[in-house]
Amino acid sequence: MSAIEITLKEYLDYLEIEKNRSPRTRSSYERCLRRFVAEENITSPKEITEERIRDFRLRLSRDGRLKKSTQAYFIIAIRNFLKYLVKRGTETVSPDRVELPKVPERQIRPLEYSDLERLLAAPKGGEPRPVRDRAILETLFSTGLRVSELCALNKDINLERGEFTVRGKGEKLRVVFLSERAKKAIKEYLAKREDLEPALFISLSAGKKPKVTGRMIPRTVERLVDHYAKSAGIPRRITPHQLRHQFATDLLLNGADLRSVQELLGHSNISTTQIYTHITNKELREVHQAFHGKRRK
Repeated sequence: MSAIEITLKEYLDYLEIEKNRSPRTRSSYERCLRRFVAEENITSPKEITEERIRDFRLRLSRDGRLKKSTQAYFIIAIRNFLKYLVKRGTETVSPDRVELPKVPERQIRPLEYSDLERLLAAPKGGEPRPVRDRAILETLFSTGLRVSELCALNKDINLERGEFTVRGKGEKLRVVFLSERAKKAIKEYLAKREDLEPALFISLSAGKKPKVTGRMIPRTVERLVDHYAKSAGIPRRITPHQLRHQFATDLLLNGADLRSVQELLGHSNISTTQIYTHITNKELREVHQAFHGKRRK
């Protein structure tokens, strides 16, 4: 095993154990770093140079399949790896010499409230599947959960209190809250359940008498949300993460402060939450129209 292979494994173990990063984050970093060392023929950390990083960035920019944000993720992974090398005293290029690329600011495009209500009401009927799906949609909008967090829930949550703790990115714990509509939808769904599966949201087989096939997975929830968005006549693709955006947007438009929304979303850095601030800026139009230029004739 080459020196770079040994160091990469040590770094990825460090990410997972010391930095408490998720297996998914470890996998993403590993994919980025392995592509870098393979394409630049690096066999030792000492061979990482500014020139090789610049060459790799050029390769990425010429890869028509990669978005600017994806290219930036590669560079972030390399820079963090270099920080680790410096911390352990390995001779390599300084991470400060690696400038992060500028990426276009993310823009959130929220649903109109009427579209949102149609989406939440789209599952029709009292059969197990639509009852479950109503509970999923209401829970996503009420809590702002990531789809992976939703799928990890167990049915022993305290519905009477209407709040529970979830473990999010980086194993960070936070409290989320259920609206009255979400609590009602979950109670109706659980009343239909006769299985012993501990998961709150379960996959069901096809047919008139669906059987429980285990815990729901994110891909299933993504297909479910997309299906009901089309049923509701929403012309663009809607994902579970869109309902997380709707949750944050709803809070801000109704007067919540950014720090509180940051806590409810489980963002480590408030700069991540600030992608929503432009949404509230449309309220400034009304302020401008009401108060600007009143003394002019």
